[in-house]
Amino acid sequence: MPKIVSVAHMRRIERAADAAGWSYDQMMLRAGGAVAAEVEARLGAPAGRSAMILVGSGNNGGDGLVAGCRLREAGWEVAAVAVSPRSPADPHAARLLERGGRIVSLQAEPGALDALTTSCNVLIDALLGTGFRLPLRPDLADVLSRVAGTLARRARPPLLVAVDCPSGLDCDTGEKAPEALKVDVTVTLGAAKPGLLRGAGAHLSGEIVVGDIGLDSEMPELREVQMELVDAKTAAAWLPRRESDAHKGTFGKIVVAAGSVNYPGSAALAGRAAYRVGAGLVCLAVPGGVQLPLVSAIPEAIWVILPHEMGVVNESAAEVLRESSEGARALVLGPGLGREETTRRFLQRLLEPGEVVPRGHIGFLHPSNEAAAEARPLPQLVLDADGLRHLAGLDGWQDRLPKNSILTPHPGEMSALTGLPVETVQANREGIAREKAAEWGQIVVLKGANTVVAAPDGRAWVLPFATAALAKAGTGDVLAGAIGGLCAQGVAAAEAAVLGAYLHGRAGVVAAERAGTTAGVLASEVADLLAIVIAELERVPGSS
Repeated sequence: MPKIVSVAHMRRIERAADAAGWSYDQMMLRAGGAVAAEVEARLGAPAGRSAMILVGSGNNGGDGLVAGCRLREAGWEVAAVAVSPRSPADPHAARLLERGGRIVSLQAEPGALDALTTSCNVLIDALLGTGFRLPLRPDLADVLSRVAGTLARRARPPLLVAVDCPSGLDCDTGEKAPEALKVDVTVTLGAAKPGLLRGAGAHLSGEIVVGDIGLDSEMPELREVQMELVDAKTAAAWLPRRESDAHKGTFGKIVVAAGSVNYPGSAALAGRAAYRVGAGLVCLAVPGGVQLPLVSAIPEAIWVILPHEMGVVNESAAEVLRESSEGARALVLGPGLGREETTRRFLQRLLEPGEVVPRGHIGFLHPSNEAAAEARPLPQLVLDADGLRHLAGLDGWQDRLPKNSILTPHPGEMSALTGLPVETVQANREGIAREKAAEWGQIVVLKGANTVVAAPDGRAWVLPFATAALAKAGTGDVLAGAIGGLCAQGVAAAEAAVLGAYLHGRAGVVAAERAGTTAGVLASEVADLLAIVIAELERVPGSS
């Protein structure tokens, strides 16, 4: 799985590789080759195709020139625009000229920038590398502004590919210059950089591909990195096996405690997602009055009616839910439960059964069974939405939860759990998720663009999806159900959280592609597309 490293750490990795005998020049040759290969994979045969490369004075420009050489060797027309002067002895520039490519000086040919931007099939941004820090120099800002203006006038824009990171982006912080170009794909070299996945970088960088520059994956400087970018190969390897002689019990039971009179659909969305990722049996535990309208939406479910007050679960539902969770491998708790006080007491009672004095014949349990029900441990717990809001209101909640429970907050819910402002959470998503996962002893799934999953042992993962298709009510319910459905099949908690987030993010991307827009995607469509994404992963070489 590709690592995510800071700019300074990446330099340390490259120095170590060079000292071990894998030279900077060899790394550059592999880097440029990786960029060229990505272009060819996306645009196919070179006949009649042209590439324009924005080249700066540093190593990033060298990577771009190597990519140009490779494309020229494959039959592309290639023009490298030297925005900043390069050394006359530059071997990569000389090699491009030898192969019939062009090196264009803006000082000598000021009109070439607009002409090439108008006609190229691919624009490779190799102007500034990972060492860039704001502010952007005025001359470079002018070049990027001119390019953006010309691209905006094109009926069919070219493929935009950034080398390592889009020029004008701080690859550590995710801050950007106003003139930075939004690209279709970033080929980040050796390892992903955090700025590509946070702040403006998540919007600017497009699809992120980690280019192989020949590093030894066993080198200590790489092995010590515990933050990783989830790719399809890793997600595919974690898919639960599905043998042909299996039965529903093989794939486990999940209980989803969700829904209320105001949010009845939450239960159906979470349950549907659990089934779509392969759970064998989904039990929906809902307050009375919610079930009947949902039966047609998810006829495969079995049902438990929870004691309620005015359409929301009440305190006595804790014993019913605990009894109903017997034999289940996962319990999803929270979507659409509502924020009423009686529901808060229900959660408190569920998490502290030993401290509750039986109150007689409650719900569907005989009084003689209550002590046994209260003593049963909960299945793997997935807490979401209103469940998290109520949790944050309980004193010492960190000590009430079973260890390695899975918490799935969006930034606002993370703010409630931590007491930190949302802006602080968003400014350091990976760091805060990792810190709190370790402090709480829980698995944290911090939702949003490039969702972060952090485990108590220090491991962390970032998902490569940032799409407005998932900015829609109900998609969080789908994610919680997907994670719970994987836990029901025996996938370990941290891996289930990562795999569920991958399936969910990719399903959002597929839904937007099918609709032709991110605007009209529904959460129910995301749930149904989870199976399509699993089918994609099953075709990945090495998948289970």
